[in-house]
Parts: sequence; C-alpha cells; structure tokens
Amino acid sequence: MTAEVGPAQLVLTATVARRYYLDGKSKIEIADEFKLSRFKVARLLENARSSGLVRIDIGHPGEIDVNLSSELRDMYNLQHAIVVDTVDEHDAALRQQVGLAAAELLTEIVTTDDVLGLGWARSLMAMRAELTRLASCPVVQLTGALSRPDVDESSIELVRDVARIAKGPAYYFYAPMIVPDATTAAVLLRQPEVARAIEQFASVTKAVVGIGSWDPPCSTVYDAVPAPERAKLLRLGVRGDVSGVLLDANGASVTAPLSRRIIGIDAPQLRRIPEVIGLAYGPEKALAARAAMLGGYVSGLVTHTSFARALLAFEGPQPRQ
Repeated sequence: MTAEVGPAQLVLTATVARRYYLDGKSKIEIADEFKLSRFKVARLLENARSSGLVRIDIGHPGEIDVNLSSELRDMYNLQHAIVVDTVDEHDAALRQQVGLAAAELLTEIVTTDDVLGLGWARSLMAMRAELTRLASCPVVQLTGALSRPDVDESSIELVRDVARIAKGPAYYFYAPMIVPDATTAAVLLRQPEVARAIEQFASVTKAVVGIGSWDPPCSTVYDAVPAPERAKLLRLGVRGDVSGVLLDANGASVTAPLSRRIIGIDAPQLRRIPEVIGLAYGPEKALAARAAMLGGYVSGLVTHTSFARALLAFEGPQPRQ
C-alpha cells in the first residue's frame, strides 16, 4: 500500500481481500458484511492487487501484521484491530511501537466532527510522542491523574499536548484519579473545571484508553491501591480495569467502594462512547483486554503479535453488541 494509507484502511483492504480471494465471498456479500458499496469493494480489491498486498497469498511486508489484525477483528467483532508485527518483547520497545501504530490510527480516523476522549496510560504517552498531526477537534480528559515514579507527565499534559496538535479546545482538570474517600470524590466532582470536563463525556465520539490487568498485576490503578484493598477487589472478581472501570473476567463491571473514590469516567459513560480504542502490550494483559472487549468497553485494539495470538487462543463468549 502507499505511504498515505493508514492502518485502518490497510486492515480493511486486507480483510476484504481475504473474504474475496480466500473465503470465496462475492463482492455483494462483502459489501453487505462491511456496509460498503459494491464499487468501494471493487476499488479495495483493485488497490490490494495494484499495491502488491495480494499476490499468491495475502500479506504485508511492513510493520502491521494484516492477517493477525483481520483475525482479531473478526473474532472480537472490533471496529479496528491493529497488530504490530514485532519479535521484540521488551516493554519499552513494545510501548513505543504500539504508541506509533495508535498515533497513525488516530490520525487516520479522527475527523473534525469528533470529540476525542483520552484516558491515561504509559502507552498513551508513547502515542502522544509519535503524534504529529490530528484533525481539529475538542480533546477531553477522562480520568484524574495518577502519579508514578517512572513517569513525569500526567493525564493533564497528555490532553493539553494532543489538543495543541489538534488545534482544538482542551477540557482538562487538576485532580487525582483516586481519592481517600467517597466524600472527597463528591466534593471534587462539583469543582467547576472537573464538572466542565465531565459534562463533555456525553459528547465524546472516539476515545483512547489503556488496559490494566489485576491478575497478574500490571495496572497503574492496581499499583495505586493498598494491598488489603487489592485482595478484597480480587475476591470480588476484579481482573482488569479500563480507565478506572473495574471488570471481571467476563467483562462485567464490578461495583466496589473504590469506584466511588475515582475521579473520572464511569462504566455506563465509557460504554456509551461509540468508538473506544484500547492500547495494550505484554501478553499478561490478554485476559483483561478480552474482558474489556467482551463487556463492550473497548471496540478497537492496538497491540502486538504475541498479545494478538494470546487473545486468539481464548475460547468462549463473543463481545456484546
């Protein structure tokens, strides 16, 4: 494909080509499946041939594994699935590569009609570092800040920097993500800048979030909670989190005292966003990512080869529609 083609278009072209050349589907059947016109399907197939994407088999000699991306998209009914083809399993390298792919995807799919919501995770910081242009749109902070000794920046800097790139308004607030008690949370939620950002949640059309695992532990939220409380939450069934929304292994939200101490988006608000892209690396988070997709909290995923294979190895229920 040409350099101008983004990752979502690349995966769509490869998926359409698989349907036509390997699965034997007609152009009409493909058009119905993907809600495209027959002319659009024909153009995608022509582009696949002219670019070299379709030869004897379907492949792409670049940094995105289009076959794994297509399989992941199909298995979990995702709007977008981008799998970075990598053999490097070092956290920093994976984070940078996933961040780059996410930046390219965001550049491709965000339009001036969108309102972009951003959670907080180190992978989102890596995405911000790779992002050079974005359609002009508002950018909304979805969660308060979590401090980590290995990260200098917070969700506030993330939102402000992305809004600066997009040349759009930024809705951010100075508040921690987790506070000591529900009373403090209620007071903070009434603060003007916090309330102003939360009012925008209903308008968010696309969001990017990180995914945290609780079993095994690999989550900034998990790290911010005292050990006795972690043990109680694990007994309640918590196995992952998405921007502070606690999930069990099957994707159901878990109601817990911690939920009332979080400053940020809640489970119903997150699930109402039309398109939520999750960024995840490290196969140990696969169960948590699966839960996020099963529960309908994440409708797109940017990840890497071993993570995608771990997700494809699961059997069981499909994501909610």
